[in-house]
Amino acid sequence: MPASGLSIGDLATRTGLAVSAIRFYEDHGIVKPLRNDGGHRRYGRHDIRRLSFAMIAQKLGFALSDIGAQMAHLPDHKAPSKSDWSRISAHFQDDINQRITALETMRDRLDGCIGCGCLSLDSCALYNKGDSAADLGVGPRYLMGDAAKPAKSD
Repeated sequence: MPASGLSIGDLATRTGLAVSAIRFYEDHGIVKPLRNDGGHRRYGRHDIRRLSFAMIAQKLGFALSDIGAQMAHLPDHKAPSKSDWSRISAHFQDDINQRITALETMRDRLDGCIGCGCLSLDSCALYNKGDSAADLGVGPRYLMGDAAKPAKSD
């Protein structure tokens, strides 16, 4: 990449990020600017894609450390190839599919839970007579997909 690449201000304009946010992403290895003769940061156009990917992945709930670790496998100072992006996306696909399944389950169960008015405690995913779900872990275990166990006697 020539030292005449995008300035940090240009990159901010193109991505919608604040300059401070770009520096934050730089600190986490998402982008790796070169320096021109005057010592100013210069970014390649490929950095727009890197930042965009990181922003989307964060909005989907991925940790910046995980995003940075995966992006560390991309080539520096040039646009990643389709196979580079495919390799990274494979890492995230299983997690995304699990999240989709969990969200669909929540959607399908939550409307029944909120709308039922607890008229049928036998089928309520939140009802936990005798704290029988305690052995399964913390949180709303039945709503999270665990099968109900026989209730402990009081």
